[in-house]
Parts: sequence; structure tokens; C-alpha cells
Amino acid sequence: QVQLVESGGGLVQPGGSLRLSCAASGSIFSINGMGWYRQAPGKQRELVAAITNGGSTNYADSVKGRFTISRDNAKNTVYLQMNSLKPEDTAVYYCNVQIRLRVGVVEGYWGQGTEVTVSS
Repeated sequence: QVQLVESGGGLVQPGGSLRLSCAASGSIFSINGMGWYRQAPGKQRELVAAITNGGSTNYADSVKGRFTISRDNAKNTVYLQMNSLKPEDTAVYYCNVQIRLRVGVVEGYWGQGTEVTVSS
């Protein structure tokens, strides 16, 4: 059994910063890719940023230069540092982690979601 616990969301003014965390625990053999998605009201869930187990990253165009994804493999944790936040960044943010449960078996897990509101 695997659990993902997210933290770090909240209310912030435009131009402010937040740092999201997502920690995986349980029966984990290893972790492959990790990523952050977001879903705004009335919109589809979209990829925000992703990081491979080798450290390669990719970002949505809308967050490039403002958000930074990173991971701590020793802690099975992925982070999203969000700077220069804009009202359009308001959404529920979800982490997604691709976990190798045993040789030949990889499954994707979602965090419970953490709400980010950017408003003055």
C-alpha cells in the first residue's frame, strides 16, 4: 500500500510564493517520474511540471521561469517552488508519482490535492 501526502497550499497575494510538498510512503521499491498537475474550476487537469528519476525536468509554458520542481529521493518527496504567483495559478494542485512496486510493476498514484489561491 502506498500513500501520498501533500502540503503547502494556501492563500497568497499576487507576486507571492508558495512551496508544495508531496511525500510518498509505504511499499515502495523505487520511484520513477514525479510531477505536479493542477485543476482550476471548470477546467481540465493539466500538467504543471515533471521530473524524471534522473533529474530531467519539463514545465508548462505558463509556469516556465516562475516554478521549479525538485525531488529528494532519500525522502521520496517531490517539491514545487512557485514564485511570482498570478491569479491564474489558482487551482487545486495534485502530485502524481510513478512507483515501482516490485520488478516489472509500476503504478501511478495521485495525492489528495492541495488548494492554491492567488488573490489580493
